Amino acid sequence: MATVAASAAAWCVYMLRCADGSLYTGITTDIARRVAEHNGNSALGARYTRSRRPVQLVYVEAAANRAEATRREATIKLLDRARKLALCAATP
Repeated sequence: MATVAASAAAWCVYMLRCADGSLYTGITTDIARRVAEHNGNSALGARYTRSRRPVQLVYVEAAANRAEATRREATIKLLDRARKLALCAATP
């Protein structure tokens, strides 16, 4: 799992690796809760991840606020798979 000062910010952008190898990107204020939701611990997980469980957290990036997190999420979603994987690998 990669983290970039995730605990210091209220909002985070995260990336999950699904059981089928695909990547899912989202934003949240609580990483642990959100990953649990994606893994089926509530009905609040994304429709995309419901059929691709279990998911594994592979990237977290802090954001100053929701607007910044949303913009960064959109930017990451535009990247091709190779660049997303490089982003995950480059983050300690």
